[in-house]
Amino acid sequence: MPIPFVDLQAAYLEQQEALDRAALEVLRSGWYVLGPQVRAFEQEFAAWLGLPDAAGVASGTDALLLALRACQIEPGDEVIVPSHTAVATVAAVELAGGRPVFVDIRPDSLTLDPDAVAAAITPRTRGLVAVHLYGQMAELDPLAALAERHGLWLVEDCAQAHGASSQGRPAGSVGHIAAFSFYPTKNLGAAGDGGLVASRQPELIERVRLLRQYGWRERYISEAAGLNSRLDELQAALLRVKLRRLDAWNRQRQALAAAYDEALAGSTVATPRVLPGNQHVYHLYVVRSPQRDALLEHLAHHGISAAIHYPLPVHQQPAYRHLAPAGGLPATERAAAEILSLPIYPQMPADHIAQVARCIHQFRS
Repeated sequence: MPIPFVDLQAAYLEQQEALDRAALEVLRSGWYVLGPQVRAFEQEFAAWLGLPDAAGVASGTDALLLALRACQIEPGDEVIVPSHTAVATVAAVELAGGRPVFVDIRPDSLTLDPDAVAAAITPRTRGLVAVHLYGQMAELDPLAALAERHGLWLVEDCAQAHGASSQGRPAGSVGHIAAFSFYPTKNLGAAGDGGLVASRQPELIERVRLLRQYGWRERYISEAAGLNSRLDELQAALLRVKLRRLDAWNRQRQALAAAYDEALAGSTVATPRVLPGNQHVYHLYVVRSPQRDALLEHLAHHGISAAIHYPLPVHQQPAYRHLAPAGGLPATERAAAEILSLPIYPQMPADHIAQVARCIHQFRS
């Protein structure tokens, strides 16, 4: 049988009764936007992170945008970002008025290279976005030290890292402010779009709350130029149910990744590297192969769905080429040519791991 890349229906069926009950409760309540479900989810998610508060918003992109605006990024301010990331990271910087400055990644973890960040800081730099990629946190200690030394905002992009940790600290709890996405495929996914901003600094969350609804503190009175970015009650209710399973689902992802590591030993692909002190939650299980495109075709021929996250670095995409650094980004560009995401999701049958691994072992370029 074909092996899917992800199976969202399996997650629904695992909690079908509770999810149906939560949805029906919202539909019967008559309150559909920024109500008690949203507030309860904000409090529960913040408590899960060990933070005082959080603010739900309409999407992960909006979460980054509002986090940057809460930090008062202004037109012309430089914000350092990786190019090996979803375009949303860079789009949010530009939507906030900032100028993205692309830097290279570490070849092993594929996250921001702190030395490259240090070299890119100028008098115009106001912040940096640390993307926790594929379920693994970036190296926040040197990045936080750079931010403190230069007076920069450190924003954590946690869209792929719900439950990841470094040195015992959860993703989203180290920087000044953090953004989460609840797109359906995330480790904690809604039944549509959704996002959240978290911080240890209550004043930043209060500013996000102000900006997410037209700058209103009093209805119809705009204290600041805001936007419409509201998490709806239905998504919040579903996320509350799923949050109770998130830690268990992450453990299942880790067990599947360990099975992949063992099954792929001796194959032609390089398995993910976990940095010392990190707990990886495997939003994606990403291997590397110099024959990536041929391997992807081989897997598809055998009914195995795989994907590439991401095939073209942001600095090489048509909309952003004008921001590409001179000399390019060698580690980023090499990674984009070699990476391949294999199927992984908490409900994935264990025998699928063996089938995928067997197919990779049989691959001949």
